[in-house]
Amino acid sequence: MEKVLVLNFGGKFNLPIAHRVREQNVYAEIISYKDITVDEIAKRGYKGIIFTGGPDSVYEPDAPKFDSAILGIGVPILGIGYGCHLIAHMAGGKVTDANDTREFGEVDLVIMKSELFDTLPLVSPCAMSHNNYVKEIPMGYKITAFTELCPSAAFENSEKRIFGVQFHPEVSNTEYGDEILTNFLYRICGCSGDWKMEDVAEQKINEYREKLSGKKVLCALSGGIDSSVAALLINKAIGDDLTCVFVDNGLMRKSEVDFVERYCRDTLNIKVIKVDAAERFLSALKGVAEPDKKRRIISDEFARVFKEQADKLDRVDALVQGTIFTDVLQRGAGDIGDLNGVIDFKETLEPLRDLFKNEIRDMGMALGIPPEIAYRQPFPAPGFALRCVGEVTEEKLKVLRAADAIFCDEIAEAGYEPFTNQYFAVLTDTLSVGIMGSERITGKTIVLRAVTSDDFLTADWTRLPYEILDSASTRITHEIEGITRVVYDITPKPPATVEWQ
Repeated sequence: MEKVLVLNFGGKFNLPIAHRVREQNVYAEIISYKDITVDEIAKRGYKGIIFTGGPDSVYEPDAPKFDSAILGIGVPILGIGYGCHLIAHMAGGKVTDANDTREFGEVDLVIMKSELFDTLPLVSPCAMSHNNYVKEIPMGYKITAFTELCPSAAFENSEKRIFGVQFHPEVSNTEYGDEILTNFLYRICGCSGDWKMEDVAEQKINEYREKLSGKKVLCALSGGIDSSVAALLINKAIGDDLTCVFVDNGLMRKSEVDFVERYCRDTLNIKVIKVDAAERFLSALKGVAEPDKKRRIISDEFARVFKEQADKLDRVDALVQGTIFTDVLQRGAGDIGDLNGVIDFKETLEPLRDLFKNEIRDMGMALGIPPEIAYRQPFPAPGFALRCVGEVTEEKLKVLRAADAIFCDEIAEAGYEPFTNQYFAVLTDTLSVGIMGSERITGKTIVLRAVTSDDFLTADWTRLPYEILDSASTRITHEIEGITRVVYDITPKPPATVEWQ
């Protein structure tokens, strides 16, 4: 399998870069600069290397650096942002403070002749974010693009196949970013694009068929795409030796429990034990308002329920978790909490730990999951506990479940499901004066939230048609007692998160 190394020097750009590379059917592997040497890179046979991340100033003594010998191993290199500065620094150029020529946001990029930009127009928008710039490019390099304030927006050494770009091709504000990455991967690195989900799924099934032969395996199934694909992979590998446990914690959407049961039986065709634990979860949450404490209580309670079910089985040799790539890099965001810390499993399996969300959806469809299920909006493991501000009670859950169902119905009725990736209601503790008939009353406020994202590393608020919002607001205030105001959240991620808590 062809691989490209995303050599990470810190910061937040490594994930979207790897994601964009994989979208082009080339496997991208993220490794910190601290965890690999030049000799190891040379031995692993990477088709290309991308430098990314790091602080503003490459010239500071404690700034992340790398062995300059990497520039001579014969593997094509693309430096992005700090990676561009690092290439210049290692090759003998000069990086300095941009002073009053700093650029942030979308600016026009003027392109000169370069194989990296071969398919691009002369002028196009790009995303800049820099306090420093390459003042003097290294000997043997040439400038290939500039902006109004940055004379060295891109440079290259075509003989050594080394390229640096000050801007960020991985973000949407760079109009031709995908074309730049395509040129690097296919024209410069010579990739063939052999990384496809059908092949990855088959390889994983064969791998786990051999690895788990004769073993009994337990899987925590939430009904979401991550745990569903993990369960389906292992089920195809070992069949009835897999047992899935689905816990109804009482914090799910309207009709969610019935849907998951039917889905597992009729679509996934896997063996599932359903546990009704709603009362014990709500009892454990009684009087708790702080979000992180709610998360921990739910995680701990889930682990206890799961252990009880594991103890009822004759034998459990391994645990399957639906951990995905972003969970690994941002531990704590996983599907089911730290079960391995509660039950002494001989082995923990995370078959999806190297995949992004969109890749898991593609794998699910390759395994036979229909698109309407694969692209079903995600739902957090703590469920409505995160969307019910303050203490979670049965009464508040009833109100929230009804409001959420109305909002989802209106989006579905308008045929707008394909145009937003996650949408839900939040019940706040904010009181608001309203009018019912001739009386002034005080009721609570519902927040509606809808976001658009392909990886949930970042997200934008969805520009829903006013008609959907109008109908949802009217129905919520008329059909649900005690709600006097409905508002729409228009905050992107960042600075906000997708969830409210």
